[in-house]
Amino acid sequence: MQNLTHYIPILTTLVSFAFTVALYRHWQRKPGTAYLMWWTLGAFFFGIGTLTEAINTLFGWSEFNMKAWYIAGALLGAFPLAQGTVYLLLKKKAADALSWFFIAYILIAAVAISLSPVDMALVDPTRLTGKVMTWTWARLFSILPNTYSLIFLVGGAAWSAIQYARKVGSGGRVLGNWLIAIGALLPGIGGSFTRFGYVEVLFVTEFIGICLIWAGYRVMTQTQTSSIHTAQQAA
Repeated sequence: MQNLTHYIPILTTLVSFAFTVALYRHWQRKPGTAYLMWWTLGAFFFGIGTLTEAINTLFGWSEFNMKAWYIAGALLGAFPLAQGTVYLLLKKKAADALSWFFIAYILIAAVAISLSPVDMALVDPTRLTGKVMTWTWARLFSILPNTYSLIFLVGGAAWSAIQYARKVGSGGRVLGNWLIAIGALLPGIGGSFTRFGYVEVLFVTEFIGICLIWAGYRVMTQTQTSSIHTAQQAA
């Protein structure tokens, strides 16, 4: 049976796509910035993931939508946002190499997920879960991009907040980075609850998470202090 929390992804999708538009406009003002391109893609794919959750609530379970949810959420949920931060923290050559590696990796993983048979006996029409896929090894593909995202998106924002805290007058950037770090961490926490059947926790943490990330972005774009990152200074 559906409850009110199952409708939260509808609101999360709207917020995510609105954030995508805001980031896209920012990127268009600075078209040479790879980090803004990846952040725009990140907000977009985050919205695609929550859109599949909304579709499951409104129209019911389907194998296509379940696999789209897994690819968009487990493989692409945080990776593009993290990759944007990679372009701030690492040299462009290293960031480019990591981009191409993960693009190839995620494409291979997506093919495996798409081809995996589904055990219909495990399907719960009210809940999306990767456990219904019989190729359990295919689900292991999600470990690497999610670990990578934790290190660079959550860790990168936290590291930046600590560095800005050492600079006088950088309170806005400190706050913004901590909001992004916390916001990025929350969906991962919610995702761990889905393994125990509590997908409703994910719906709540996704909504709060994307709102905090957008809030952090807004705080930092309003500050007048200079960035510590070379890529942003150049832009």
